[in-house]
Amino acid sequence: MGCCDLKCWLIAGTVVGAIACLAGLILIPVGNVVIEGTVKKEAVLQPGTTAYKNWISAGAPLYRQMWLFDVQNPEEVVRNGSVPVLKQRGPYTYRTRYIPKENVTFNDNYTVSFLLPAGAIFEPSMSVGTEEDIVTSLNLAVAGAYNLIDHKLANMLIQLSKSTLFQSRTVREMLWGYRDPMLKSIMGLFYPYNNTFDGPYNVFTGQDDTNKVSVIDNWQNRPSVLYWNDTYCNMINGTDGSSFSPFLDKKKHLYFFPSDICRSVYAEYVNSLDLKGITVYRFMLPQSIFASPTVNLDNKCFCTNYEVTNNCTMAGVLDIKACKGAPVFISLPHFLHGSPELLQTVNGLNPDPEEHSTFLDVEPITGFTLRVSKRLQVNMVYGPSKDIKILNQVKQITMFPLVWLNETASLDDETADMIKRELFSRMGTLETVQIALIASGAVLFIFCLIGVCVVKQTTGKKVF
Repeated sequence: MGCCDLKCWLIAGTVVGAIACLAGLILIPVGNVVIEGTVKKEAVLQPGTTAYKNWISAGAPLYRQMWLFDVQNPEEVVRNGSVPVLKQRGPYTYRTRYIPKENVTFNDNYTVSFLLPAGAIFEPSMSVGTEEDIVTSLNLAVAGAYNLIDHKLANMLIQLSKSTLFQSRTVREMLWGYRDPMLKSIMGLFYPYNNTFDGPYNVFTGQDDTNKVSVIDNWQNRPSVLYWNDTYCNMINGTDGSSFSPFLDKKKHLYFFPSDICRSVYAEYVNSLDLKGITVYRFMLPQSIFASPTVNLDNKCFCTNYEVTNNCTMAGVLDIKACKGAPVFISLPHFLHGSPELLQTVNGLNPDPEEHSTFLDVEPITGFTLRVSKRLQVNMVYGPSKDIKILNQVKQITMFPLVWLNETASLDDETADMIKRELFSRMGTLETVQIALIASGAVLFIFCLIGVCVVKQTTGKKVF
């Protein structure tokens, strides 16, 4: 091969290498635009999109695990005013949210309204016992009478019905309802539940702006709630937590509205995890959500019971009586992040951030929540009363934990494979092509350029 032919081939190789390298670099922004466009298209809540398929019916099973608190010394509490000794019983597990959304109606493509039907199916294989297990717990009617009506009238009703401060019931009765002898009505921690609905919700589809995908426009036909007598606390912010807008920024809070606690909350980024080969961002409810107003001034309007909360200095509990119509307080399980006095009025609680915190694992590109664990505790209050005989010996106001629950859902293998196949495999292919073009182009360019320089030195002539 002549010197001229070699120089021509080297020059051609240099040009081809430069073009390949440039093509790889150009593919980066072009590929990002293509991926972004695809993700945004599939994130919109419209029939046929990936988001809609996951949204209309829960893909992964949602389970509600429940632990009830069994009183070990009920007679001593009434007779001597002893501190209740509690033993956690559970989990008793139910499958919930297995029914697709109902009354789905699109409104000019910008919002969609729907109802969330409620149902619970007992899962024996995921439970420690049966629904017929007996637990001794606070008498819901007595606690309600203590908080809602005149104590002399309450005492008369209690004595006529021979009710006691604590009662023994089956798990099924405590959770789903029984006929109370004092009030002559059905009572239960979650009664009524089956065949009821949450909503209606009206949320943005993201058709005009993907940053608004699944954001709640109104709930129960109102843009805000009416429970807190304050504009800020009444705000409905964010989504229902099942999904968020695509391309998450880990520096920003995720806002969502859990209707069962009657207020909006937010979660903060904690770390990144691998979930079945998919990178997810873990967001957790911060301690400030249940902080006392003396620590977090934003919580002042959520404090409505000055007596129980020591003039709003107590952390860890939320009075939702205005929302639920019953004197119920919500907290994190075992009073996690609560004031020390909450743990001093009962024995047997052991708050653990690993076991009792709420978190969401969200895929950051699509905004889909792929794993969630929502943990809450339901509490009622009783205390000293000179007019209610069975409370004569009680020495202090007691925030009594009835049950704590963990609502969990996690990505299954089939959905994980679909996400990796439909989204990440394409992204991986594009990235591989980019890297191959840049690497091979750079190597070809450098070697050919070196060859040109060698030929130039050998011949002593100008190459270009």
